[in-house]
Amino acid sequence: MSYADGLLSSGEQIIHRNKQHPFIFIWGARWTFLAIVLATLIGVFSSGMGSDGFTGTLRSALLWLTLIMYVGGLLVFAWTALRYVNQEYVLTNRRVLQVGGVLNRSAADSSLEKINDAVLTQSVFGRMFDFGDLTVLTAAETGIESFRMIKGPITFKKKMLDAKHEFELDMERAGLPPAPPIRQESMVAAPATAAPATAATAATATAAAPASADLEETRAVNTELSPDEVTRTLNNLADLRDRGAITAEEYEAKKADLLSRL
Repeated sequence: MSYADGLLSSGEQIIHRNKQHPFIFIWGARWTFLAIVLATLIGVFSSGMGSDGFTGTLRSALLWLTLIMYVGGLLVFAWTALRYVNQEYVLTNRRVLQVGGVLNRSAADSSLEKINDAVLTQSVFGRMFDFGDLTVLTAAETGIESFRMIKGPITFKKKMLDAKHEFELDMERAGLPPAPPIRQESMVAAPATAAPATAATAATATAAAPASADLEETRAVNTELSPDEVTRTLNNLADLRDRGAITAEEYEAKKADLLSRL
């Protein structure tokens, strides 16, 4: 199992795997080839030198240099090979993963919903051997980097965009609500913002109160009351006057109005 398999979450499935083109391995080992070539030339040159005096000392130094270049070149070659083997690009049904590193492993990922587009760059040589640089554009500030010299970049880009489309369809099937219309938001937010009574609202309500009272009085004038109803109403008004809810003048005015409706 690769390192990327251990990073998968519950229900996450790998759709496509990819690696860098083998040419990246050859380019990374260029210093190894150069060191081996130079070591070979130095070895051939030092083999014809004498073993006495200064020539002998120089020959020993060149032989040690040849050995160091051979060993160092092989170590660089092995390190480049390990980096190439552990470098991997993984596309799942939820995100895109970029895994790398040998001793210290690293993994960067971007969710499919944050991917906006992918920019593909291929040279003539890249089109001939099917490799290129793929830069994934996301809405996040951090995430996956450019896929340098990826093998089969066109196939990877198509599969990634198809996976993004399927991911969005799954989100819609799950019943996630879309953003409500602006008008609906305004209608819903209006009661919350209008809840606190402002000075202007209070003034309007105060101005409307007399008009409402006049309307009630007009309706009351057009309605005849029986003597018992007038008596009960006067008793209620007297009780309100005694408790200070209304003034004596208001009581007398209402009393005169009630008596006029008998």
